Amino acid sequence: MKKSVWLLMLVLAGCAQTGNYSSSSAMGTPQVETESRAKAKVFTDLGFAYFARGQMKVALDEARKALNADSGYGSAYNLLGLIYMDLAEDKLAEENFLKALDLERADSEAHNNFGWFLCMRGRYDEGLLQFTEAIRNPLYERPEQAMTNAGLCSEKKGDFKQAEAYYIKALKLQPGVPLPIIKLAVLSYRKGDLNEAQRLLTQHQEIAPPTAESLWLGLRIERKQGDKNQEAFYNQQLRKRFPDSPETKLLLQGQYE
Repeated sequence: MKKSVWLLMLVLAGCAQTGNYSSSSAMGTPQVETESRAKAKVFTDLGFAYFARGQMKVALDEARKALNADSGYGSAYNLLGLIYMDLAEDKLAEENFLKALDLERADSEAHNNFGWFLCMRGRYDEGLLQFTEAIRNPLYERPEQAMTNAGLCSEKKGDFKQAEAYYIKALKLQPGVPLPIIKLAVLSYRKGDLNEAQRLLTQHQEIAPPTAESLWLGLRIERKQGDKNQEAFYNQQLRKRFPDSPETKLLLQGQYE
């Protein structure tokens, strides 16, 4: 599966970090579950599981089964939106996200996923509005994911100050989430605050396995601080663990900034 949602990973987060994917809606009003709705939910849950494993054809089949059981089940359209987003079928992705939200306007997961779709297509302000809608629902169980995605979207937009504010808010909602921590570390490095960047990097290292981004940041911090041994350690780890990453490419090209 292409990493089109930061979940999470998301967003998520769990994005996917891919935890941004979910078949459950954070609804403002309770719904009575009929037999057809129960079947649709089972098929949709299976579809999300296959989607997470990158089995798009099977995920698509499960989403269609869900809608055959209950054509008004919004989460199935949310799943279709994610599938078509991953397949770069943008028109179909947007249509299905909008259908999901038309059926379940308080579905924070759909708002979150649609927001990331819009940001990935350069429609940053529209995407940020979707994250705001996701967070507005008081029953949303994972608002830190939408807040983190809003930070990522703001970075893509070039608004680093706003991105920092979103990451800080995400950590207030859920302390110890690795992604906003490393993103704040990188932003601190960009501002020239090496001590804060190092503090946040150390915090990230204590709670999460290394990523290409964290190793690249560590390498650049040590390079600026003049610790050749630590710089060499990060250099070796980055090449070994993530040989095909953009960060390794920058390293090999000598582009440290």
